Amino acid sequence: MRGPRPTAGLRRRGGEPSRAGPLRPRRHPLRTPGGRGGGHPSLHRLAGRTVRTVGRGRWHDLEEEHYHSYLAGRLDFEGQRQARARDFAAHHGVTLSPGEARAWFAAYFEHYVAAWTLHDDAVPCLDVLEAELPGVGFGLITNGDLSFQRRKVEAVGLDRRIPLLVASGEVGVAKPDPQIFHHACARAGVTPERAVYVGDRLRTDAIGAAAAGLTGVWLDRRGQTPAPEDAADANALGVRRITGLDELAGVLVG
Repeated sequence: MRGPRPTAGLRRRGGEPSRAGPLRPRRHPLRTPGGRGGGHPSLHRLAGRTVRTVGRGRWHDLEEEHYHSYLAGRLDFEGQRQARARDFAAHHGVTLSPGEARAWFAAYFEHYVAAWTLHDDAVPCLDVLEAELPGVGFGLITNGDLSFQRRKVEAVGLDRRIPLLVASGEVGVAKPDPQIFHHACARAGVTPERAVYVGDRLRTDAIGAAAAGLTGVWLDRRGQTPAPEDAADANALGVRRITGLDELAGVLVG
């Protein structure tokens, strides 16, 4: 968050929800349990796919679908992970049991965590905002576990630059509920109308923040076409749209 127009959060992209920092996974082989495909020979082929592939297209779509089912209460957190693994494997002609889906996702996630890195525009964005907006401060809001998010921020060296971490597991409500945005603003000592939230989920992040009284900014790196309802709500709430963090300062300062 910052003085003139605080920012309520920057978010990550990748294979695990909470997406609250400008993170991405490096390309690496997606392996399966024990390196043997969890008992499915066909999963040897999946193990050869890279996170660059997994992070786009079908995997991203499944993440959106099942994570929103989790937010809506139709799946628990572990259930949405299993559903993503199951449906991704099915897309490649492989059927996974619940136990196999759990093990497959766990193996994927170990490699995902080991490969955390920042988007190239993340640190330059923070530098420009600090130069253009004296007194600016940064925070992060995540739908997830606080200790896990703190581990992530520390792993990429942003813990000194993003001191405020707010997690749904700690607060008891999740984005897009206005309460979590208001809680973050209160922690930062700013009013919602003087806060900006940047996120890569239009409904959960940008629209949710704007509905709570913040300036909502949608980080749309993929050039997506939003659903008509989402587009209408975003327009009505004045949500800003950027395709990279290098555009953020121009939106906020210009």
